[in-house]
Amino acid sequence: MKQEENTKINSSLNTAFWFHLLITLLAWIGPFLFSWYLMITAYGIVMLQFQIFGRCLLNKSHDLKDQDDATFYSVVFDLIGIPYDAARLKYWVRNWFYPLLALFTILLQLVLNIEPLLF
Repeated sequence: MKQEENTKINSSLNTAFWFHLLITLLAWIGPFLFSWYLMITAYGIVMLQFQIFGRCLLNKSHDLKDQDDATFYSVVFDLIGIPYDAARLKYWVRNWFYPLLALFTILLQLVLNIEPLLF
C-alpha cells in the first residue's frame, strides 16, 4: 500500500509541481528579496484565489485533487515525512499563512527598515 501511495505522489512531481514549489519558496523568502508592495500584491492574489475559487489553481496542474483537505503543503510534508493534521494545515494555509507573511514583510521592510536584496 505504501508503494502505491509513493507512486501516486511521484506521478504528480511534474514541471508544474516544481514550479509550484519555486513559487511557494519565493513566497516565504520574498520579504528578503522583493519590495513590500510586490509581496503584498502577490500575497493578496494568493488569498483572492482561495476566496474566489476555493483552492489553489496550480494544484490541478500537478494532479493534486482538492479532497481530504489536501494542499500543496500536505504533499510536500508527505514527501519529506513531516506528520501533520490535514484539516488544520489547510485552514492555516488558506486563512493565516499569507496574511502573516504580509505582516512579516511590512514589519521587516517598513518598521525595521531592512531593504530587500533585489527590488
